[in-house]
Order: sequence, then C-alpha cells, then structure tokens
Amino acid sequence: MKKVYGNTTSIRKKLLRSYLLLVTVPTLLIAVFIYTSIIDLLVNDSISSAFALSKQGASALEALLGSVSTASSSIKGNSYIRRLCSGSLDDEQKEDLVRDNAFLNDLNEQLKANTRDTVISSIHIYTDQAPADLYDNWLIKDFFLPTSETNGVYWHGIMNSSSKTELYCPPFYLSHSEINNYGSIAYIEQLYPTTKIASTSPSYLAVYISSENINNILKQDVVDNEGVSYIINERQSIVASSDAALAGAYFMDYDTARSLSSAGEGYTTKNVMGQNVYATSYRLGNTDWYMVSVIPAKPVLSKGIKVIVTFSLIYILTFLIAFYLSFRVARSITDRLSTINEHMLSARMSLPVRIADPTEHDEIGELTDSYNYMAERLSIMSKRERETAEELRISEIRALQAQINPHFLYNTMDMISWLSQTEQSDKVTEAIRTLSDFYKLTLSKETMTNLESELSHVKLYINLQNMRYEGKIGLIEDIPDEMLSIPLPRLTLQPIVENSILHGILETEGKQGTIVITGWINGDDAIILISDDGVGMNEETLKNILSGKDQKTTGTNIAVFNTHRRLQMIYGRSYGLTYRSEIGNGTEVEIRIKRSL
Repeated sequence: MKKVYGNTTSIRKKLLRSYLLLVTVPTLLIAVFIYTSIIDLLVNDSISSAFALSKQGASALEALLGSVSTASSSIKGNSYIRRLCSGSLDDEQKEDLVRDNAFLNDLNEQLKANTRDTVISSIHIYTDQAPADLYDNWLIKDFFLPTSETNGVYWHGIMNSSSKTELYCPPFYLSHSEINNYGSIAYIEQLYPTTKIASTSPSYLAVYISSENINNILKQDVVDNEGVSYIINERQSIVASSDAALAGAYFMDYDTARSLSSAGEGYTTKNVMGQNVYATSYRLGNTDWYMVSVIPAKPVLSKGIKVIVTFSLIYILTFLIAFYLSFRVARSITDRLSTINEHMLSARMSLPVRIADPTEHDEIGELTDSYNYMAERLSIMSKRERETAEELRISEIRALQAQINPHFLYNTMDMISWLSQTEQSDKVTEAIRTLSDFYKLTLSKETMTNLESELSHVKLYINLQNMRYEGKIGLIEDIPDEMLSIPLPRLTLQPIVENSILHGILETEGKQGTIVITGWINGDDAIILISDDGVGMNEETLKNILSGKDQKTTGTNIAVFNTHRRLQMIYGRSYGLTYRSEIGNGTEVEIRIKRSL
C-alpha cells in the first residue's frame, strides 16, 4: 500500500535553494577554462612522450624478431641442411653427406655466427631424416635432435594440426626442457617438405631466445610505474610484458589490439575494467604478435590536479559560507540518493538489499519505498529460481553419474582379478585403492567442485586405464595455479577424457597416445583445452557429437552431450564445449566456463 506523506517539499526546490547560493556563472566559466586548459596541455605532453617511447620500443622488438628471422633464413638456406632434411636421399647418401667434414665445419661456423653476440640463445633442427650417429656428433653437439622429442609439446601440436608452416611461440607453447636448456621464446619453422605430405615426416627449425630480452625492451617503453606494455598473440595469450600484474589488469583481446594498430599512429582512449586509459598497438613485423602499450588516464590527470588544488582552495574559501548553508539542506537529499544509488549499483552483481524505511516525507521517501518493494519481490523470485535450478542441477549430475560406462568397471575388476591370480598383491592393492578414490569422487553428492579436484579425478581415471593398457596413455597438464580454484560442475572433464581415450587413442594402430590439458583466462571466462593425438573424427561425427542426434542411451557420446548441455544450462548458451578434429590429426575440445558463478 502506498504511504501518504504530508508537508512534502520537492527535490527540485531544495536543490535550487542550495546551488543558487553556492554557484555563480562567472566562477564556473573561469574554473572550466583553467581546468580544461591545464589538463589538455599536460595530457598532450604526456601522451606525446609515451607515443615516442612505444614507437621506439616497437622498432626495437621488430629488429630483435628480424634478427631471429634472418638467422632462420640463413640456416634454412644451407644447402647441406636442405639436402639432408628434404627426404630425397637414401641412407647411403645420407651417410656420405654426414661424413663430409666440409658440411660439419661450415654448419658449425654458421651456428656460431648466428648465436655469437646476438639475442639468439640456441638453434636446433628436429628431424627424423638424419642418420643416428649425427645426433651425437661432437662437432655440432645437439644441433640435430629427433622429432620424437617434440611429441606432446604444444607448438608441435599446433603445427601438426593446422596449416601453419611457421610459429612464434610464447613460453607455455614450449616444453620445460626447451625452456630450461634452450630459451623461453622460440620461432619454429617447418623445413622440408614445406607442405604436409603423409609419407614424409616434416623437419622443424627452432630458433630460441630468452624472454628477458623482450621484457627489457618492454620495460623501457613504459613512461611510469603505472603504465604497461605487453605482447599478445592470436591465441589471446600474453607472450611477454613489462609487468605481468598490470598486463592482466589492462588486458585487451587480440581483435582490440589489431583494431588499435589499424587505427593509425597515436593513442586511443579506452575503458578497461572501469578505468579510462590511453592505448596504442603495433604489429611486430610479419608475426601474429601485437605490442600493446597502455597508460592509465588517472596518473596523467593527477599532474594537473596539483595546480587545480590551488585554485580550488581560493574558490572554497570564497564560497565557504554559501557552501555551509547549502550543504545542510543538500546533505539530507544527496546522502539518501547516494544510499539508493549504491544499493541499485550493487544489484547489478547480486540481489538488491532492503534499505531502512525513510524518515523524511518527500520524493526520495517514495522512491525508497518503491525500491524496498522491488527488492522483496526479487528476493522471493530469486529464491524460487535457485531452488528450481539446484534441483535440476542435482538431477543432471546424478544422471551423469549413472552413465559412467559399466564396462570400465567390469574391465577394471577383471584386471584386478588377473593381478590377484598372478600374485601381484602390490598392484592389486594399488588398483583397488585407485578405483576406490575414483568412485569416491565420481559418486559424490556435491554437484559443484573446483578444477583441481576435476584434474585429480582425471588422473585417477588415466591411472586405471594405464594399469590395463600398460602405461600407453600419457597425460600432460599446463594449468595456471590461479585457475585451480575455479568452480565448475562435477564430472565435467572425465567424460571428455574418456571419449578421447576410447574413441581416439585406443583406436590408433599402436593403441597409445597423449592427453594434453591446458587452460587460460579470457576476460571473465576460463578456457580449458583438452587435446589428444588419436585417430580424430570425420565431419559427420564432429557435427553430431554435441547435437544430441543419433546418440545411444549409454556410453561416452551421451555423457559428452549431457556435459555440454549441463554447462549451457548453468552458464548460458555461449558456454559449453567446442570440438575441433581431423581424421588422423587427433581431437581438440575447448571447454568455456565463467571464472566465477
């Protein structure tokens, strides 16, 4: 019921009485003129200095990457390497070529020339075309390495599953061995053949550099401690930065960086995480990297504030009496408006909270009553919605638990029986303990968990499969620590990994392969990527796997479909699973969820 107030005074009248005493037209005009003139002058000066530094930094980075490209072209152009890696020589011709001391000496000198007094820390060729004794040759040390050392490495997976023939790699594309022994950033180029041929294993030239060289250039590009410069690649990953924390705070996606670069020279005003910033971007040579430079507007403006403060003190002293008189009247209005405004802003992120009943009888009092009525109604509706959603979520997780392939349990129990018959008691104990832990997590009544628990569940499943298949299934994890606490529905990863093993890896000729699980943060979203090197799938299977068509009532396919549907029900239609695959090139599954519920 609407309350009736007496002795109502309009907000408009109260504001007019206060501000007419406080403000005069000449004072406002002078204040605006001084403020804008000083701010514009200081901003333009700071932006000009920052633009010059960032342009200089971009040129230095292009020169650095140019030296890497030049070294790669130099090595690639070596006639001996071309002949050895082309796949056109038979074994005897290769042996003759390796015994050619001119080849080894020439290559050794060429390597020294490209790594001496340069930013290049190491150069290697991964190939299966070289004779075995070349890999241990003392003269060129470990320049030639077998291609098998790249199996499971992220960059090799990208090169092998795409049409790319060259790739600039940030640290997380490389293996720990590469980073520790060679360098944390690399330029990878496919040698001979230059196009993918099924019968010929390609060779790769890898030129490694230290990320410190790039970080030092980026740090020199920063005007002050609150600005940041970083490099982003087409996979939305930060390659290097002058400050990792600020790079994350002022992160701009790849499309934004590209649009800034194409906008022409100069800085553009952007709003990042609620802050106004000045940003510019440069494409670095012929790479897919963009250097982004960001300067927060607040520090730039603060320089002018010091001058404005002096003027403000004179202004405050002049109008102190008028301000005091108007303040007493306006305070009762602005405080209540601020309270309502704060509650309404907080309602964007959570349910509105009831405000204390109004004590003054005016328009703000009526607005407070209306807000409180709305908050109560929304609270009731939200409670009903949560109860319904929770019931649905519990039903979904229980249905998924019931779909855990019974053949997996039967096969595991058969394996335990066989181990027991062969008197391998230690392995029987290990298998039973692992199976117990696996089903303890699988059958938990909790519908939500975190990424760390899901990864533990996947490890238990792969351990059980490896006991059965004699360790033929490898697992590589590259998940940042900050992602481990991200909440997600229980049994999100296991159905996907099970599908990759049963219908991907175990259907290969050797019945062995590797599961790679990586992840990264993309704005408010978290991305988890699960890839395998199995047989892949055709277009029809790829099209139907998430559509729910032609699905059996049991098995891994329906589990994957239910997982996708469950994620969309929780997070929205733009979230869930995305499958990418080619016959013979494995499968890649992208899981997109929100960082927080």
